[in-house]
Amino acid sequence: MHATQTHQQHPISLYLKVWGLLFLLSTLSYMVDYLHVQGILRWSLIIIFMLLKAGLIASIFMHMLWEKLALVCSIFLPPLALLVLLTLMATEAEYIHSLRVLFFTST
Repeated sequence: MHATQTHQQHPISLYLKVWGLLFLLSTLSYMVDYLHVQGILRWSLIIIFMLLKAGLIASIFMHMLWEKLALVCSIFLPPLALLVLLTLMATEAEYIHSLRVLFFTST
């Protein structure tokens, strides 16, 4: 008896559509610079295009769209870890600042 391994085969059209979307998003990102968009709109558009491209790449090319646990672990855990670390650094910075204020105002 042979154990057959089945794997999901995705149509090439899916990858071509995603490549097209990535090309379009890259073009739009380039146009933000080409048209000299400035201020908060510039950075908002750049971040939106960057997140859309990263989401497409992770979900389709890294096959995480079909792996729910992998998607949760790779998308939600690193930002959560960064948030915890940033909170710890902010707490320490506030503590050091208060110590310096206390030291320099008392002398």
